This record gives sequence, structure tokens and C-alpha cells, in this order.
Amino acid sequence: MVQIRLTNSKTRKKEDFRPIDAENIRMYLCGPTVYDRAHLGNARPVVVMDILDRLLRHVYGTQSVTYVRNFTDVDDKINATALARKEAGAQGTLEDLIRERTAETIGWYHEDMDALGAARPSIKGVVSDKAEPRATDYIPQMIAMIETLIARGHAYAAEGHALFDVRSYAQYGALSGRSVDDMIAGARVEVAPFKRDPMDFVLWKPSSDDLPGWDSPWGRGRPGWHIECSAMSEELLGESFDIHAGGIDLQFPHHENEIAQSCCAHPHGEFARIWLHNEMLQVEGKKMSKSLGNFFTVRDLLDQGIPGEVIRFVLMSTHYRKPMDWTAEKAQAARDTLWEWRKLTAGVTPSAPDPRVIEALADDLNVAGALAVLHGLKGDPAALLASGLLLGLLSSDIGAWAASDDAAGEGLDDLLDKLSSKFSDIRANAMVSKDFSGVDTLKAALTEAGVEVRMSKAGVELIAGPRLDAAKLEELL
Repeated sequence: MVQIRLTNSKTRKKEDFRPIDAENIRMYLCGPTVYDRAHLGNARPVVVMDILDRLLRHVYGTQSVTYVRNFTDVDDKINATALARKEAGAQGTLEDLIRERTAETIGWYHEDMDALGAARPSIKGVVSDKAEPRATDYIPQMIAMIETLIARGHAYAAEGHALFDVRSYAQYGALSGRSVDDMIAGARVEVAPFKRDPMDFVLWKPSSDDLPGWDSPWGRGRPGWHIECSAMSEELLGESFDIHAGGIDLQFPHHENEIAQSCCAHPHGEFARIWLHNEMLQVEGKKMSKSLGNFFTVRDLLDQGIPGEVIRFVLMSTHYRKPMDWTAEKAQAARDTLWEWRKLTAGVTPSAPDPRVIEALADDLNVAGALAVLHGLKGDPAALLASGLLLGLLSSDIGAWAASDDAAGEGLDDLLDKLSSKFSDIRANAMVSKDFSGVDTLKAALTEAGVEVRMSKAGVELIAGPRLDAAKLEELL
């Protein structure tokens, strides 16, 4: 059996992956807060974990993995969106409007991640709502964990709040590599008179009458963000599980707080053995930001005509532990590559993935290395297809765009034939008149539109390049 090695953020080392139970490998990904569309950065950890899920099921068996990804559906932004709808005249209680909004957003999320070819989380190969828990369905488990933390002396109640006592957990900061005092000096912390220490964080907070809330020993309120994942992962994966993943922006404070809560509530458990963190995403060399005008959602790209498979290819081409730069050039290059691979594998029955692809993926998800192998498999379409499918590429589910491109290509052939005929006529007239200005003008226009012009004694040949502008070609007829 191939040995998978993963870089563990907790130890900062690449380690051999040895599952707790090889017949039920358990992993958890922090999912989205469902108040709006998923932006491109939200999609990166989904693609990373989808590839890991595929690799684990390939190595250990198709029913060997339990993969859980949560939805945070209780949040101030969600509340604000629902309140705005209510003020705009929407019918129903605030709770109804919140449920309606989160259900709508979850539907969008599924559509967008499906478009990227990301398989939905599953329990040992069976897709289930249980693998995508909503935070609001696990409030009792959160309250129970908070009660345990208070009973063990790791949390306390104050003014309708329940707070975690950070100083009570000696290992706090081990994941992010900082001491508590350094964190206080270098980070913005919420100062509140009921906190024993500035770094203590909220487990439970009170809700006013106009906000959603649940009854608890500390009064009507709602959970803090960090307790959600600790309670849901314990309920669905146990006190110890194999892999916890998310973006590097979650390492502190979210993941640090998860570790503290879970390890203090269950001191004999390991919580997560391996932590995987993907780096952040940039756009054309700059941090994605609404203020810079380079912020976009997955749906924005899909609506611009960029296929989900192309988005996936670009996201996976940079190693997950390195910052990724989304560029239009990368997207076009990915489209060209995928279109070529789909032409080569059309009508082919897949064989088995090339062993070198599996070896690359087993080396800390070296997808770039795996893609390099695929580039060398053009002479073996069956292996190319099988290897692509292992990476979540070349499947029929996300291949409609290529069929559309083929149809467009048929129309393009006709267009190029007409332009070739026109060019030949202009060239023939120029040979007589000795005025080649018309030939030069048309050649320059064709080149600008992405067409290579080849002239010889045999005639004129027009060759479509990868950056073709069909609209400009139509104007030249």
C-alpha cells in the first residue's frame, strides 16, 4: 500500500499518515458561514479536501472515509441579512427568514461546489445531510460541552455569557506558535468587563428579543463561533479523529480555540491528529479585496463563462501550502489544456491511474507533480482519463463546456474557411496590382484576432490560436 505523507501544521513536519481506523478514516473541514455566495478563496479548501478524499478512498477503499463539512447558520451577518429582509416587507418571523436565507445560500453553495467537481461530504461513501451539519441542529451538544468545560474549571459564567479561561489550558498557542502574552500584545482582542483575561473567548452570549436564541443555564442566548465545530466534530467523529482542515486564516483564533475547548472537555482524546492548512488566494498578484475591485465569487466566474472544471484546475495547480494567484492567463491556459485532454480521451474507456500520479498525490498532495505526469500521458488516453478522474477532472458531470466549445469550433471552421477564401482573393488581386496594403491590413487584423496566417505558393492557411476572438473574425467578413 502506498504511504501517504502530509504536512501537519501542529508539528510543522511532514508525517506518515497512519489512520486511527483504516476502515473509517475521519476528517473535518470548517465550512462556510451561509449568509452569501462563496468567494473564490472559500473554494480552495474544498478542492484540496476533495482531492485528499479521492486519494484516501483510492488507497484505503471507497467506503473508508467519513468526511464532514459544517455549515455555520447562526451568525450576526445572517441575522442582519434576515432583519433587512423583514424591514423590506418580507413575511414571516425572523427565525423563518433566517432559515429561508440560510437554506437558499446552502443551495447556492452546493451548486457552485458541484460545478467545480467537488464531491459532497459523505459518511463512508454515502452522501448524507449528516456529513454537512448545520450548527443550529447541534445546540444541545454545544450547551453540554460548555457545561463540561465549566465543571472542569476551564470556563466560567458571567453576565449571561459563558467564557473559556485561556490561562487554564497550558498548551494554548501551540498550533499557531505564539504565547498568550504575545497574542495580547500583537492582536486585537475584545475587551469586556466580565472577562477574567483579555484573551478569554466567548462560548455563549445572550440574545435580545429580536434575535434568535435558545434557552441555556446562562439564559437565553446563542453559541459563540468556536464552540460549534468542537461540538459537531465530537458528535460526528468522536473525541479523536484523523484530519482537521481549513484555510490558514482560521489557524488563529478559530482552530486554536477549537483545540483548547475539545482537549479540555475530553483530556483523554486527541481531537485532531493532523491539521492541514491551505494558504491564501490572490488575484493578479494582489490580495483579493472588495476595495481593490478584484473580489469575486465562484458564481461570478461561472457567469463570465469560465467553466467550473477550469476553475478547479487553476485552484489545484498551486500546492495547497503556498499562496495561490488567480490570473486570467492561468485560466485560459487551463482551458486549453483541458480541452486538449478531453479531445484525446473522447470515447475512451479509462484504465487505471498512472502510479506516478498516486505517488505525487501521496507526497503531501503534490497536485502539480501529478498534473505534470498527465501532460506526459498523451500517448496513453486510457491512463490519461483514469488519472484525470482521480484528480476530479475529465468527468462527464463537469464536461458540458467542452461540448459547447466543440460546437463553437465547428462554426469556427466554417468562419475560417470563408476568411481564407477572402484572403486568397485579396492576395490574388495584389499579385496583379502589386499593391499589397490590403493583404497586410487583413493579415494584421487576423493576427490581432488570434489567427496565425501562413502563406505559400500552395495558397493561404489560417490556423486558430488559443486566444481566438471570434467576434473580431466575424467583423472581418
